[in-house]
Amino acid sequence: MGILGFLILGLIAGAIAKAILPGRQGGGWVVTLVLGVVGAILGGWIGSLIFGGGLAEFFDIRTWLLAILGSIIVLLVYGAVTNRSSRRA
Repeated sequence: MGILGFLILGLIAGAIAKAILPGRQGGGWVVTLVLGVVGAILGGWIGSLIFGGGLAEFFDIRTWLLAILGSIIVLLVYGAVTNRSSRRA
């Protein structure tokens, strides 16, 4: 999968992760893209550890599920970090 495909995958996976998680998450499309790409990387790494294979092709269902799962994890961590810093202020 090329860089452009990976960015599109990250953007869509980040948007799906934001739609799945309840509550209001901050950030716009750039934050969604970054969280989605980081989540896709994390999901691919987790998939390679557990299943022996990470992100395969763009239209593979396993690729999408791993990217969305990784994006949810990254979004939860991002929400915890930003929520903690907003409480201090």
